[in-house]
Amino acid sequence: MAQSLYKKSRLPNGIRVVTERVPASSAVSVGIWVNAGSRDEPEELSGISHFIEHMIFKGTENRTALEIAKTFDRLGGFSNAFTSKETTCFHAKVMESHLDTVMDLLADIFLNSVFHPVEVERERQVILQEISMVEDSPDDLIHELFSRHFWRGNQVERSILGTPETVSTIRPDTLKQHMRDFYVGDRVVVSAAGCVDHDEFVKRVETLFSEVPGRMSPNGRQRPRPHYGLKTHRKELEQTHMLLGMPGPEAGNPERYKYLLMNVILGGSMSSRLFQEIREKYGLAYAVYSFISSFEDAGMLGIYAGVAPENSAKVMELAIREMEKLADNSLDEQELDHAKDHVKGGLLLSSENSDSRMSKIARDELYLGRFVSYDELVEKIDAVSREDIRQCAQECISNGLAAVLLGQVSQEQEQACRQIIESRKEKEDKV
Repeated sequence: MAQSLYKKSRLPNGIRVVTERVPASSAVSVGIWVNAGSRDEPEELSGISHFIEHMIFKGTENRTALEIAKTFDRLGGFSNAFTSKETTCFHAKVMESHLDTVMDLLADIFLNSVFHPVEVERERQVILQEISMVEDSPDDLIHELFSRHFWRGNQVERSILGTPETVSTIRPDTLKQHMRDFYVGDRVVVSAAGCVDHDEFVKRVETLFSEVPGRMSPNGRQRPRPHYGLKTHRKELEQTHMLLGMPGPEAGNPERYKYLLMNVILGGSMSSRLFQEIREKYGLAYAVYSFISSFEDAGMLGIYAGVAPENSAKVMELAIREMEKLADNSLDEQELDHAKDHVKGGLLLSSENSDSRMSKIARDELYLGRFVSYDELVEKIDAVSREDIRQCAQECISNGLAAVLLGQVSQEQEQACRQIIESRKEKEDKV
């Protein structure tokens, strides 16, 4: 693994600057991260963070949208942006010789976007099509539906994209006000990884971003509470799309390494138990996997499968059974070692990529407030025991189960799935 040098500084207006120099690299990845996402939006403006992400490349006081695009293209690297439930990020990767240019460009779009009414209206139509695309993609839609069910009553239940109704009401002045409220110093982290000198980079950031106000807007986030039971959404589809979920670790949970390994063993790889049991042994699904979704104050372990409608209950039963096996300590040392090798291999390979390093140090700062080295990650992973995995699995299934079905679900299959969920709850209540 390439040598790395991590440093952190805080500017007078509260902006945190984190860098990781990789001497072997000739490229540099830069990201401007804002600790604000869809869960920070008022309900009537759901989707505004994502709208800003789209609009920020559409022209500034100094550059047109075409000039912005041409400048990024001329640099020979790439740029992009994304919005999550808790963050918004604008990032780019270029050769080190173009660092000053790309920083000037990122600062311009971050500070001086004009949100021209014509561009806002044009991009609104694009976002409405993006929302429609999710509605037409059941393997994406099931995740949105599950979030509404599992986290209902909390901001994190909402789609990052917003709804057609809320997106249709957003205006240029609304976008500008939301940026004034949330794009403030204490919410901003600027990260860079690769061929970067920390002190010079800090000076550049301070020069470009000194006008960002230092005040922090109030944190209106409330801890989400999981909800259990079965929810069915009937739609004319060839498959039934199933998502089964249970509480998992929050982003900064010290036990997250244990959950990470448990997820790999359960359904995070081709040799995982869910893949081998449901797809390879019984042939009941083409796509089946597990995943962890974590926020700053809550988390979820999910299991997804796309199955023939008549097999919904059987697949649900098999998935829960694999969780119960892990909770009953069916894991052997070799399987755990293989999972550790899988996770460590992925981490070390990602360390070769400056984008991955840039994202990692920013997330470390946002969720942990400190840098976690790859050596520390490997040490934490190696320390996980079979008993740790058993306890994690037991904790997940003992709290409760939630499930969402999407497709042409028969009354018979719906009732069978409901009985599986309820019988599992009864079993835990007796314990």
